[in-house]
Amino acid sequence: MNFQSLSDQQIFDIADPIMDNLMAASTEINHTKHVLHFTERMKGIVTPAYLQSVCEHYQNEKGVFRDRTPVAVFKRPNAAAIIWKQTFSKAEGEFVAEMLLVYENGQYLVDHVMVF
Repeated sequence: MNFQSLSDQQIFDIADPIMDNLMAASTEINHTKHVLHFTERMKGIVTPAYLQSVCEHYQNEKGVFRDRTPVAVFKRPNAAAIIWKQTFSKAEGEFVAEMLLVYENGQYLVDHVMVF
């Protein structure tokens, strides 16, 4: 899989449902659902306790995820970095949602994700 052969829209079409799942699972603090599309490397980092801690912190401070708008895709042969504009229910202003998408063992997986 060469991500450079895909259009930005094709990549957003792949990444959006994965990010939707991540954000819903994060809101629910559902570890099994949250790591569904993670690489093994990411699964090793995001333990149930880690997810619980991170989610409780951001939900207390910012609320839950709201609108997300596509901004950009950065492509290289083996991965794509996807950037969205993100809002929260309690925090004012705009935040950045970011995902590094890879293709492993016949599926698209997340090897990094963050909202800041």
